[in-house]
Amino acid sequence: MLVDAHCHLTGSYLAEGQVEATLARARAQGVTGFIAVGTDLADSQAVLDLARSLPGVQASLGVHPHEATSWGADTGGVLTALAADPAVRFVGETGLDWHYDLSPRDTQETVFRAQIRLARALRKPLMIHTRSAPEATLRILEEEGADAVRGIIHCFSEDRAFATRALDLGFYLSFSGIATFKKAEAVRDVAAWAPADRILVETDAPFLAPVPYRGKPNEPGYVRFTAEAVAELRGIPSLALAELTTRNLEALCGWAPSS
Repeated sequence: MLVDAHCHLTGSYLAEGQVEATLARARAQGVTGFIAVGTDLADSQAVLDLARSLPGVQASLGVHPHEATSWGADTGGVLTALAADPAVRFVGETGLDWHYDLSPRDTQETVFRAQIRLARALRKPLMIHTRSAPEATLRILEEEGADAVRGIIHCFSEDRAFATRALDLGFYLSFSGIATFKKAEAVRDVAAWAPADRILVETDAPFLAPVPYRGKPNEPGYVRFTAEAVAELRGIPSLALAELTTRNLEALCGWAPSS
């Protein structure tokens, strides 16, 4: 039993009509749970609709840092109403992306802080995106008291120093296809070292396909290859890794594929 802790399944990322076939392929690979992620209000509504209608799918709703300029006077209220649904397990994808800087950095920070406060109000964990902004991401999480709700550092791509501070805040580390890349030494080191009760696996589909599909469109069924790579790094059977990460997700957000 495997769970893809972070994937994109809506029309913005996956052609309409392909979702059920994509999930059927994943289930054939032993992937029975999926956290589908929204990146703006419209996408979040679409994700929630999927989570309400498809077995094994639950939601994470938020405004991605790339979309931070879309945040308006009513966004917080609308997102709060959507995220209050029982099918929503996380708030986000939120955080900072100072690599592409598709939204101004001060706007990203304002929207990030707003979503941490929203998560605290709803008592739901966070789904964190961080790229080229490690210190600022951790500082904001610490300043806003994100340890009260915890969450996932999705697509973990940092080092042990970052991981240690995130773990101290109660966060979980989710490993993507990057963990299968032989040259991603820092990520692979953390995947081998991190506490067993704080690790998850994901695809971030349709991005970052693992070896042997690197460079091709990713899909949730491929989380199996990331799980196998992390299991090998940790010296445990892949089945044990699958069971472990599923239990970890349940401990964090109260949901398992059998829910």
